[in-house]
Amino acid sequence: MTTAELRTDRLLLRQWRDDDIMPWATMNADPAVREFFPQIMTYEQSAGSVAAFRTELAARGWGWWALEVAATGEFVGFAGLDPVDEEMPFGGVEVGWRLARPAWGHGYATEAGHACLDFGFDVLGLGEIVAITAAGNDRSRAVMHRLGMTYDPADDFEDPTIEGPLRHSVLYRSRPSPTA
Repeated sequence: MTTAELRTDRLLLRQWRDDDIMPWATMNADPAVREFFPQIMTYEQSAGSVAAFRTELAARGWGWWALEVAATGEFVGFAGLDPVDEEMPFGGVEVGWRLARPAWGHGYATEAGHACLDFGFDVLGLGEIVAITAAGNDRSRAVMHRLGMTYDPADDFEDPTIEGPLRHSVLYRSRPSPTA
């Protein structure tokens, strides 16, 4: 299957390249970027995740895309869609993003998130897309709100893959807009 590329006014969501591994690893070693994850990632873990992302993108045509600024070619993180982990107390497809700290505050997560939601609804024909984060992750929750996703406290859950204070998680939902 051909890997889809998504373009926005400012961003390109694309297949991963070898030269993405170092900035991805640097980003995942930043405690601020990993604040709402159990730990930072080693270089080997980051390189392994890139290999998995490449394989999934090649097999499905969609997944966790590398995210770059179109005008400069600068790698700034990732965004995409992925099936919800089977350990979770719900199923479906999730939208997500993670950006390097210098890319924060430019609206890139929201812009990439909109592109991913549009792809999921318009191309994949999904009836719902979810987003998941630690309850205290106000930055990601703000992106979810800007994406028009809805939050119901009744959907809060304890993430079975995490121990400690980051375990309490929230679930946001998005459904396609009705067509006229």
